[in-house]
Amino acid sequence: MLFKNVCLESVAHLQPEETVTSAEIEERLAPVYKRLNLPFGRLEFFSGIRERRLWEEHACMSDKAAEVGLMALAKAGIARKDVGVLINGSVYREYMEPATASFVHEKMELFEQTMIFDVSNACLGFLNGMVLIASMIDQGIIRAGLVVAAENGRPLVDSTIKELRRDWSLTRKKIKGSFASLTIGCGAAAAVLVHESISRHKHRFLGGGYLVSSTFNYLCRGGAAGSEPGTGDTSQLLMDTDSEALLVAGCNLARKTWDLTKGILDFENDEVNRVFCHQVGRAHRKLLLESLEINSQKDFSTFPFLGNMGSVSLPATLSLGIDRELMSKDDLIALLGIGSGINCMMLGVRW
Repeated sequence: MLFKNVCLESVAHLQPEETVTSAEIEERLAPVYKRLNLPFGRLEFFSGIRERRLWEEHACMSDKAAEVGLMALAKAGIARKDVGVLINGSVYREYMEPATASFVHEKMELFEQTMIFDVSNACLGFLNGMVLIASMIDQGIIRAGLVVAAENGRPLVDSTIKELRRDWSLTRKKIKGSFASLTIGCGAAAAVLVHESISRHKHRFLGGGYLVSSTFNYLCRGGAAGSEPGTGDTSQLLMDTDSEALLVAGCNLARKTWDLTKGILDFENDEVNRVFCHQVGRAHRKLLLESLEINSQKDFSTFPFLGNMGSVSLPATLSLGIDRELMSKDDLIALLGIGSGINCMMLGVRW
């Protein structure tokens, strides 16, 4: 996919105030660790995640999405009346129906001409939303669009700890399936894309490549334990992840997607100035960059202090990178997205 007239006008993020360390999570699991003779410190050692942020209890994600959406519009200098489409790309859903985007639309006080919908695709939903908006801009349907996401990992972390403490059949092997759930953090992000004719910053959104290996959709599955699929109940949210197999399969797909993206956008590795990846952990970062033959100094990572924030991870990391002025004019930026399923999307931005 190639976009001719699209600019990435702004990116914004929100971080929760509460910090929870991996050591604190392990302390809550102390009875389990002692029973299974597990060494304390393993969560941070294997993941590289020192801490993550969690929203306050009973936080409303459409509130967070609306707040960060308004931040992105202010950064872009785009009026609410000019937003042609609002897409919510989070894993989290306020209700099964209506779309979470409808609540965000109401709270942002957007106009009735603004099209709204949700895009659900695990951790890749935000990037999918960006591509849909870019396509609508290039087709002349809209001139500006907004994608938002707010993820709440607290219910998953709390439910996982509760289940691990309850399950007396747990073994050292069985607990591995819950490991990824303990790396999850919370956050919110938003991005504004516009037609180049109304862009002030001229950061060209170039396009990229996309591949799927759906035969691996069993490697990471989550839902509400004891409830029917699709009910929206998060009180007993659990996830089972084969982290090692997902790592290998994901990076294999990433390598193919990177080759496809380089062919579509016509560039080589040495032309890329900065990369922003989906934030999973230390092992994922290492194998991904090695598989793509990308110099690790070009990467900016946030997982050590923010954990894995689902669909928010990559755009929030990009937003932090912008705030820290990591890019210069005309730099080629690569967004390396991946989500369970397995889906992989890699996009280019000419800064």
